[in-house]
Amino acid sequence: MDTESIHSGYSHHSNRSRGSNKQSERSSRDRHKSHSRDSSSRSDKNVTISTSSPQPPQPDQSSAPTDAQDDNWGETTTAVTGTSDHSLSQEDLAGFGKDIEGPVEKLNCIRFLPLILTLVLGLLVLVTPLAFLVLPQLLWPERLQACGTACEGLFLSLAFKLLILLLAGWALFVRPARASLPRIAVFRALLGLLTLLLLLSYWLFFGVRILDSQDENYQGIVQFAVSLVDALLFIHYLAVVLLEIRHLQPCFSLCVVRSTDGETRHYNLGQISIQRAALVILEHYYKDFSVHNPALLTAAKSRAAKHLAGLKVYNVDGAGSDAATAQSRAKIAAAARQRDTSHNELYYEEAEHDRRVRKRRARLVVAVEEAFTHVRRLQEEEKKKPPGDEMDPREAAQAIFPSMARALQKYLRTTRQQHCHSMDSIQAHLAFCITHNMTPKAFLESYLMSGPTLQYGRECWQARQWTLISEASVTSPLRHGTEFQLKSSDFSLVVTSKSIPHLKLSEEYVNPKSHKFVLQLQSETSV
Repeated sequence: MDTESIHSGYSHHSNRSRGSNKQSERSSRDRHKSHSRDSSSRSDKNVTISTSSPQPPQPDQSSAPTDAQDDNWGETTTAVTGTSDHSLSQEDLAGFGKDIEGPVEKLNCIRFLPLILTLVLGLLVLVTPLAFLVLPQLLWPERLQACGTACEGLFLSLAFKLLILLLAGWALFVRPARASLPRIAVFRALLGLLTLLLLLSYWLFFGVRILDSQDENYQGIVQFAVSLVDALLFIHYLAVVLLEIRHLQPCFSLCVVRSTDGETRHYNLGQISIQRAALVILEHYYKDFSVHNPALLTAAKSRAAKHLAGLKVYNVDGAGSDAATAQSRAKIAAAARQRDTSHNELYYEEAEHDRRVRKRRARLVVAVEEAFTHVRRLQEEEKKKPPGDEMDPREAAQAIFPSMARALQKYLRTTRQQHCHSMDSIQAHLAFCITHNMTPKAFLESYLMSGPTLQYGRECWQARQWTLISEASVTSPLRHGTEFQLKSSDFSLVVTSKSIPHLKLSEEYVNPKSHKFVLQLQSETSV
């Protein structure tokens, strides 16, 4: 449609369009009311729970940018509350807490189930050789032959082997569970099955060849028990090889990428399963990756919303079936035309943010240095006082904290770290630095540089519940090109496996005489 037709159509149908727009608005309101009544009546029956990750809320077009926010937003912000149709009373909340106690207790019991099975199997392993020695003494003691010197030596060997087996089994199997894996550990299950099969075989042989016939050769019975302990020691050696030694040699290089900010780490692992590799990656994540800060990811979204807020689309042809689609296309086209100048805004926004950070960092450094100078002055005064009147480091931290609190709060808000540090944790860290006579720079290092996740409190851990997503079975071993994902509530870790290439080294012999040379001097050399 050209420009002339737009102006003529608007001037010719101006009065009619106003009336039609009023009628369309009334009809749209009536349809919206009827739709809301139908949806409210249906919402009591159907509840849909989405398993996808929650999307962050889009910023309101009328809201100001985050950088232009008031520093005292905690004192000046007005909270607007409302009443929901689906409200809960205190009795409902109490009942809800009771409903979730059951599954939590069930999960805790499942967590200790492998340890309980390991202890039961270990008890059966220790009791079986002793039962082989005690049962003949109880059932037919008068028919047994006397135990000589060789038999007594076998008793001593059996006692020390059982002690070694007990200590080795405790060191290898009796450990606190680091995590709850989605599937059973294949090698552990295989070793447990092999141990049960061995014990069952020995019990069957003992029942058929010794109990039924009431064998009189007690030395042979003791030798039979010693052979069982020897077999159990070999199974323990096999467990050490499979569980502790096999995966030590690196075979794969795993690339771990955090989905939100793209932070990347690389780790070398050996021959292990996918779920074991996921567990190792999570253990390294909490100490190698910086803490996840979702506040740093909202700048681009607020900038895009600000661009779209300045765009207005007018529909001069009235409401149509695809009016919303046409408006969205028009906004996208207008935003694409502005991409040539958006980099300038990004450049100046980042420069302004860096200037504010440097300014508030300087103020924070000066405030902390003055506070520590005051602490040293107090310490010198405390030495002159009696021993009972000395100030505790916690009291000293509470005394000097107000002098630096405002500068620290402004800096944390500017760098969007206020949710990672509470007032109690800052005072505890300050008391720790005062106790160990640390410098102001040592105190500020935790706030000026973003540290790993374990450096912060448990309330700052974004996720302790992880979901392993993999196309292959999680019990299958790692291979070249294996890809899986560790998903939490706010972000995910994407892992790609690549095999370490085979390296071929060749040797080249260098003759030591090839490095020798002769320096010839002419007799006519000038002095």
